[in-house]
Amino acid sequence: MSTEPLTTDELRRLRELLDIEAIRKLGVLYSQYLDCDYLEALAELFTEDAVCEFGPYGQWVGRKTIYDNYVAVERTSGPNPGSKPFQAMHANANHWVELTGPDTAVGRRYLLDLLTDRPADQHPFIWLAVYDEAYRKIAGEWKITRSTIQFLWPEKHLTGAFPGVFPPDAQP
Repeated sequence: MSTEPLTTDELRRLRELLDIEAIRKLGVLYSQYLDCDYLEALAELFTEDAVCEFGPYGQWVGRKTIYDNYVAVERTSGPNPGSKPFQAMHANANHWVELTGPDTAVGRRYLLDLLTDRPADQHPFIWLAVYDEAYRKIAGEWKITRSTIQFLWPEKHLTGAFPGVFPPDAQP
């Protein structure tokens, strides 16, 4: 390990890595709050004007609507109404994040959505999907500004642009 002082470029890259890790933490907290039924905390991960495009669940605009719809889906309808903590698990993988400005970023992560109360002879999957997201730093804290779920299985619910050029700044 080097004992040399960090260069200006290394400090910049370290700051970028700290921002990327803070954004990845949003994805982890999103799943934890959702699976624990901490829906108030979940809603706080979004900006006031956030947009969620959730295929068969519709488009949700604004933090209050996002909260209200999570309550409706998780507690009263959806694949597991009245669910208890960890009856469903939203496992996330391969979270890629790209900073697009000092206070903006985009990302993509995989979703493995499972039910934990199914009999052992039934597979637990509800959905396989991809989150396409945009993030904004507000008052030093990263928030989700847009979350689009690209549902891949067992039904396809995709936006017209999916998968698009990936990463976004790459040339096809």
